[in-house]
Amino acid sequence: MPYTYIVQCADGTLYTGWTVNLEKRLAAHNEGIGAKYTSNRVPVVLVYWELQENQSTAQKREASIKRLPRRKKIELIREFANI
Repeated sequence: MPYTYIVQCADGTLYTGWTVNLEKRLAAHNEGIGAKYTSNRVPVVLVYWELQENQSTAQKREASIKRLPRRKKIELIREFANI
């Protein structure tokens, strides 16, 4: 099942993506091959994830999170951390 996720980059920025294998995708980000944006901002740390029903849902949720202002993303991360 796919995931929507947020990682915090070494420079403090946040990157949102989706994947079917969270562990493998996180490793790829940290190897500098996960995404162009994160390739020179390693290491990255997984700070948020959601399990989705299918790829379409994961991509739609990724898009909706990317449209959020940074403060809303941080609120989402904090709520996730307190679960």
